[in-house]
Amino acid sequence: MGLAERIGELGRGGAPLYQQLHDALRGAIEARVLKPEEPLPPEREIAAEFDVSRITVRKALDGLAEDGLVTRRQGAGTFVAGRVEKQFSKLSSFSEDMASRGRAPSIRWLDRREASVSPDESLTFGLGPGARVLRFHRIRFADGEPMALERSTIPGWGLPDPESVDASLYQALDAAGHRPARALQRLRAVLFNAEQAQLLGVEAGAPGLFIERRGFLADGRVIEMTHSWYRGDAYDFVAELNASA
Repeated sequence: MGLAERIGELGRGGAPLYQQLHDALRGAIEARVLKPEEPLPPEREIAAEFDVSRITVRKALDGLAEDGLVTRRQGAGTFVAGRVEKQFSKLSSFSEDMASRGRAPSIRWLDRREASVSPDESLTFGLGPGARVLRFHRIRFADGEPMALERSTIPGWGLPDPESVDASLYQALDAAGHRPARALQRLRAVLFNAEQAQLLGVEAGAPGLFIERRGFLADGRVIEMTHSWYRGDAYDFVAELNASA
């Protein structure tokens, strides 16, 4: 079965052809018509099948690569992404990242409670002794597969109560008018201990990526402190770098 038969004909509406092809391929990836790690036909074959130029095909694939939906392998071609690419330049939640890639996000709560601020949290959030904070500990899934462990702390004034967070912490913060406007992140390689490995369904000692993030409101107040442990076999972190003038 040809690619056009699987994803449908391109329309001839107002959008440029490369955008129509991009949207058609994206829809097929999100609907799992095109499966993770599946190779796409060569550019020339896609161009012939849809009766468009190779430049049009290349622009469509460039857009999909920027979205993290396909990967290009030198000498092998273009493949539907199996690993998740997380853009460091974009401040987004796990749920938003998964949804944008056509994957269904879900969580399993390990802990969700109100507590008194610790000394480290007091320094981070600028809170006095005994102040209230909200703590969240959960496993993050994509299409039912465990992807990451996450521990987040929010100052008590940031959310009404722990139960206000359902699937997405950022969605709850947004509803409360306290979504971070910027963040600082630090990443390092780690090896999962036995407990972490069991929760993520990997071998003890498997490689992972640890990220410490502090989220800030527009007025400079710290609204979020999150520690995340991502599976090293499932995630790639990508940062766009620009030369200074």
